[in-house]
Amino acid sequence: MVQRRFERAAVLGAHHGLLGRCVRTLPNVGWAVETDSAPGMLRQCDGPRVLADEELLPFADGSLDLVVSALSLQFVNDLPGVLAQVRRVLKADGLFLAAMLGGTTLAELREAFLVAESEVEGGASPRVAPLLDVREGGALLQRAGFALPVADCDTVGVTYATALDLMRDVKGMGASNMLLARRRAPLRRSTLLRAMEVYSERFGAADGRVRATFEIITLTGWVPHESQQKPLKPGSARSRLADALRVPERSAGDKTEG
Repeated sequence: MVQRRFERAAVLGAHHGLLGRCVRTLPNVGWAVETDSAPGMLRQCDGPRVLADEELLPFADGSLDLVVSALSLQFVNDLPGVLAQVRRVLKADGLFLAAMLGGTTLAELREAFLVAESEVEGGASPRVAPLLDVREGGALLQRAGFALPVADCDTVGVTYATALDLMRDVKGMGASNMLLARRRAPLRRSTLLRAMEVYSERFGAADGRVRATFEIITLTGWVPHESQQKPLKPGSARSRLADALRVPERSAGDKTEG
């Protein structure tokens, strides 16, 4: 949808190479390199690739026109630091476009474990990592030095046969509990069974399956450039809003009739 040319692009979080292959097929992208911290993931990619951590990008300052990432940045330890790294490697008028899991993701699983641990063990430990709130996204982009920041979200609802199937899926994605503050003792069988019961009771679907929520936050930001649109100076408007809406203009102190 962006009608401009991106000569050099980078994909942060290559996964199995799907995003990289899509980017390289775009007619307005000249060359794209994929990065990932897992060698096993990079072996599944079929284009240029670099073993790298998102928090320490191995690219020169202002060497890229485009940086994209899909469902990877929720795993980093220092998201503001990563955004600053991306800002550093992008040229003026370069584009950053990313999608990551947001704060309401797996809210059902979080609640089920909270209730189960409180009832069975008399206290709860963190089970689901804290995730970005969409309201914080734009502020973080501005803090990193991006212009025209946009943060949006989309909620995706899926169902599983049981809560245990959801947990297996999360573990298969390599997204199970990685918090340093987590309880080190193994999960009790009684706690797990109670969590499954709570999940089914509170978040069961009509067909007997259970619901799970995934919030996808999209971040868009541009490196500042003189060609970009800028807001007009206060008081420089030549038309009145009342004229555009075809309504009588009233000052803030006027009382509305009736």
